[in-house]
Amino acid sequence: MIETAAEISLSARDLCREYGRYVAVDHVNLELHRGEVLGLLGPNGAGKSTTMRMLTGLLAPSSGSIQICGIDLLEQPTAAKAQVGFLPEIPPLYPDLTVDEYLRLAARLHRVPKAEEPAALASAKQRCGLNDCGNRLIGALSKGFQQRVGIAQAIIHKPAVIILDEPSVGLDPNQMREIRQLIRDLGKTSSVILSTHLLSEVVSVCDRVQILHKGQVVFNQSMPEIQQRNIHLESIFTQLTQ
Repeated sequence: MIETAAEISLSARDLCREYGRYVAVDHVNLELHRGEVLGLLGPNGAGKSTTMRMLTGLLAPSSGSIQICGIDLLEQPTAAKAQVGFLPEIPPLYPDLTVDEYLRLAARLHRVPKAEEPAALASAKQRCGLNDCGNRLIGALSKGFQQRVGIAQAIIHKPAVIILDEPSVGLDPNQMREIRQLIRDLGKTSSVILSTHLLSEVVSVCDRVQILHKGQVVFNQSMPEIQQRNIHLESIFTQLTQ
């Protein structure tokens, strides 16, 4: 079957980022299909965070191109960024605000029309399991619920692409299970990039896996291919990144 551009929500070609003589990201190619959850793996210093910062428009690439839903991120940054939701490793939360106050702020920053704001808040809270938390201070919430609030701000504007950096870090097993289910649900309507160090999380929620090492893609296969070939992901990760 021939893929159409409409089926690709994010495309990065020959993405590079250099800091003087140090090459943090070296000609990375990445393609994300609609409704796909991509697991981005790699050891510390592999270039994952730098790649995600470039994909979200927070960091300019040294060379290469990025298209979000067919929109060139470098040529039309505002329009392209409107299609992206981002949860960094440390969620950008304000502990002295209530959940509703914070999500209203996020909606306005994402330019959600005023008339659509109540529905956007209700939808984000419902999807993230925050219906009973609207009037609670963010600082009084558990770590797991704070992560939910962080994801809610990333999806408040209904982006086509959601990028999550270590969303399960610091969570207990029950909270991790809840966040993983939320990621699966998000993958039904949006394309998701999940950066994590937890191989079990990738196996549990992702449709495809890419491994970065020293700024380069060293592995890129779908989960069905991995399962069909009886590949042990932990062994592959160790072999490719040692």
